Amino acid sequence: MKRLAILSMTFLLALAVVQIQAQESKKEVKKESKKEIKNERKALRKLERNEVNAVSKSSFFADFGDVPDVKWTKAEYLDEARFTKDGKQLTAFYDYDGKLVGITQVKTFADLPPKGQKAINNKYKDYSVGPVIFFDDNEFNDTDMLLYGIQFQDEDNYFVELTKGNSKIIVRVDPQGVVYFFKQL
Repeated sequence: MKRLAILSMTFLLALAVVQIQAQESKKEVKKESKKEIKNERKALRKLERNEVNAVSKSSFFADFGDVPDVKWTKAEYLDEARFTKDGKQLTAFYDYDGKLVGITQVKTFADLPPKGQKAINNKYKDYSVGPVIFFDDNEFNDTDMLLYGIQFQDEDNYFVELTKGNSKIIVRVDPQGVVYFFKQL
């Protein structure tokens, strides 16, 4: 009987140790996965050509159809297509490989999440609200985006220009309404 009790306790102790080790290794794997995802993000590559990539134009047609009056610009890192669709002013950004990085759209302060509006009104009450831009990330492309001369990891965000006297700043507002300082102009 004592033998059975000792074997049972030994088995339970060994099982507990194995479970703890399994949980720790899961945490390590999760941390490594996050690091790998960060490392897999593609940094912007400088465009080494003098004109817009034909692949970008072809991808644009596949993404948006035959849109009239598209104005193409080859920027330093991205090809930009400015156009109007369904009455909305949009700019689509394409990377080195001609893949859609994301789209910006002109918005209004009222389009911001209520929490973001409240935070800006409280924290930046001395500032005048200027243009608001919404960046809609293409989740299928890991290339980072470049706005206002700053490269950032893609995610859907609003960018709000605020002015106070001669000072202009840009704040970033996430879809949950959290406001972050982005850049001083």
